[in-house]
Amino acid sequence: MQLFDERAEVVGNIQLSERIYLMGIYAPQTANSIKPGQFVHITVDNTTGHILRRPFSVMAADPETGIIDILYQVVGSLTEVMTAWEEGHVLSMISPIGRGWRYPAGTEHALLVGGGIGAAPLFMLCKDLVSRGIRTDVVLGAVTADALVCRARYESLASDILRLSYATDDGTLGRAGFCTSLVEDALTAMELSDVSYDYIAVCGPEPLMRSVASMAEAANVFCEASLERRMACGVGACLSCIVETRGGRRRACVDGPVFETKEILW
Repeated sequence: MQLFDERAEVVGNIQLSERIYLMGIYAPQTANSIKPGQFVHITVDNTTGHILRRPFSVMAADPETGIIDILYQVVGSLTEVMTAWEEGHVLSMISPIGRGWRYPAGTEHALLVGGGIGAAPLFMLCKDLVSRGIRTDVVLGAVTADALVCRARYESLASDILRLSYATDDGTLGRAGFCTSLVEDALTAMELSDVSYDYIAVCGPEPLMRSVASMAEAANVFCEASLERRMACGVGACLSCIVETRGGRRRACVDGPVFETKEILW
């Protein structure tokens, strides 16, 4: 797929919860070409000592308006700089990058699991599945109800074939505790029913993804995970984002960020 070095423009940048922001970016080339699970590589300007771009997953893309949405968390000086970007700020962005979600042909029932802001890279996938009439169960987990910042987006897809479940560490919404217990319940219910999952997708903290991968393997369900790695070039040249797999060393930026979980050496 062709990569674009696109001059894009910020159209909105709002704080959703503590240290989590949602940025809308006018980037028509990207909006028309990016697939669920792919990411963009952005230059964060107005900084000193930081010349490398930074990768960000895309939560949503609207080809009609040319706008993409990026959910990001403030974890360092560069993302702190981004919080000050206002409407009209122009940035440089390479996209679309990477291997996205690839559910098996003939999938009829999918389970998506998002932990924290890991819910964002799954949203485009969820929208695609529902639009194709595929039954989709979504499990979202976060520390508190306020941290479930993607909840409204998923609920906007209201459909008879979409089922949403929530878990919070403090019990302020949904089940109290980790969302893995909801995944266990879903897979147990699968075993007791005539309808099974064809596909599981997970994104979030690595312990969550590793746990879901193990459960999926035990249930013999094809599973993919979107991995986060530090990236320098973002186009496969620098080898800074290596993932160890059963097939050897792979690059998260171009061979991923989505990998079949059975292939990952956790």
